[in-house]
Amino acid sequence: YLHLHRNKLFSIGIFCLSASAVIPLHNHPGMTVLSKLIYGSMHVRSFDWIGSSSDKIVNKDFSKPQPARLVCNSVFSAPCKPFILYPTNGGNIHTFRAITSCAVLDVLAPPYSEEDGRHCTYFREIAGQRLCSEGTVNAGMPEDMMWLEQCQLPHDFAIPRGFYCGPKVVP
Repeated sequence: YLHLHRNKLFSIGIFCLSASAVIPLHNHPGMTVLSKLIYGSMHVRSFDWIGSSSDKIVNKDFSKPQPARLVCNSVFSAPCKPFILYPTNGGNIHTFRAITSCAVLDVLAPPYSEEDGRHCTYFREIAGQRLCSEGTVNAGMPEDMMWLEQCQLPHDFAIPRGFYCGPKVVP
């Protein structure tokens, strides 16, 4: 990860991923995210919470599985349009898997902030099944709806930090 700039309004950075690297399923509560694939190819899988306003998302109780709708399940190759995630739509919970070596420019507005309640939470799809609220398989549930549950960051996941040596970013 190359950190380019951060202030109270936004942060900018670049994720450089080797082929098959994965950024696990995570959220951006109350944030707008613009991601631009600079080079390479990646698989993007993203979800939106079902029936939540922006306030409910920032203060969401993740102690129980939550219903989410699959928004994107596609492979992108540079050059392509940027992905834009909004606080309540656009795939605010997402995962990236590099198909080839790739780089993604990320702009977060506002940035993550523990003191403001915008911290990163990681999730997993529950056993790849569509479930009803009682925990049983719901055959009538649309295929684009899943239950996501909070999980710990995988113990082997690390984001190596690099040093950005380019021009100074001036907001």
